[in-house]
Amino acid sequence: MKSIRTLVALCSVISVLAACGGDGNDVGTELGISKPQARFINAVPAGPNLDYYLNAKIDQSGVAYKGVTRYHDIDSGTQNASYDISGTTTTIAAQSFSAANGHHYTTIALPSKSSAISVIDDPYNKGLLSDKARVRSFNASPNTQNVDVYVVPPGTDITTQSPTLAGAAYQNAVPASTQDSIYLNGGSYQVIVTVAGSKAPILKTAPVTINNNADWLLLTIPSGGIGDVTPNDIHVLVAQGNDADTSALELGPQ
Repeated sequence: MKSIRTLVALCSVISVLAACGGDGNDVGTELGISKPQARFINAVPAGPNLDYYLNAKIDQSGVAYKGVTRYHDIDSGTQNASYDISGTTTTIAAQSFSAANGHHYTTIALPSKSSAISVIDDPYNKGLLSDKARVRSFNASPNTQNVDVYVVPPGTDITTQSPTLAGAAYQNAVPASTQDSIYLNGGSYQVIVTVAGSKAPILKTAPVTINNNADWLLLTIPSGGIGDVTPNDIHVLVAQGNDADTSALELGPQ
C-alpha cells in the first residue's frame, strides 16, 4: 500500500510539472528513476573530426571540434567509451564507466598525446522545483597548472572573492565526478580563470548570460590546440546540457 501511495505521489508531481512546461525525462532524472544518459564532447582545438563509440559500436560519427552530441539513454552497468579519428579504425583512447539510473555521463576527447579521454559522472541531484542553473568546471588544458574558476557578476573584483570552482587539476572536474554540480541563479556573469591560489587572471571573458535551468560544463582548453605549450594560454568551452547535437561556445579573453 505504501508503494502504491508513493507511486501515485510521484505521478502527481510529474503531472503538475508537465502541466507547467516541465520535461518528464528531467523529472525522471531528478528522481533517479530514468535510464542513464551519455554524450560526447570533442575538446581538441584544431583537431580532426572524431568518431565516438559506446561498447565498440559507433554512436556518433564526424564530431567536429566543439561538437557536443545529444544526451541519450544508455543501459545501466559497465559501459566502454572510445573514439578514433573519423575514417580510421585505430582507437585513440578508451575508458570504461559504470552507468547508474538518473546519472548523466560526459565523455571528453582531450588535447593530450598521453591521456586523451575522461568521463564525468554527473548524479544530477537537482531539486524537482528548482529553477537554478547548474555549473561545473573541467580542466582540459595540459598547458596549465591547477586552476580556479570564478563565475561572477561582470566587473567583480575577485581579490576578496573565493573561487566559484576551486583547484581543478588537469583531467579533473570541480565538483568532482560523481558529485553534483553547483547551483547559481540565472543572470549575467563573467568567467575568470586563475592559477589555483592566485588572484591574477589568466583568462577573463566578456560577460555571458546563464539562463535559469541551464546546465553548463566549463572546460579550460589550450587556445592554440594540442601543440600549444605556452603556459596558461587558454580559452573556455561552454558545453550546455542538451537533447540535440550542438556546438560548444568558445570564450576567449575580453
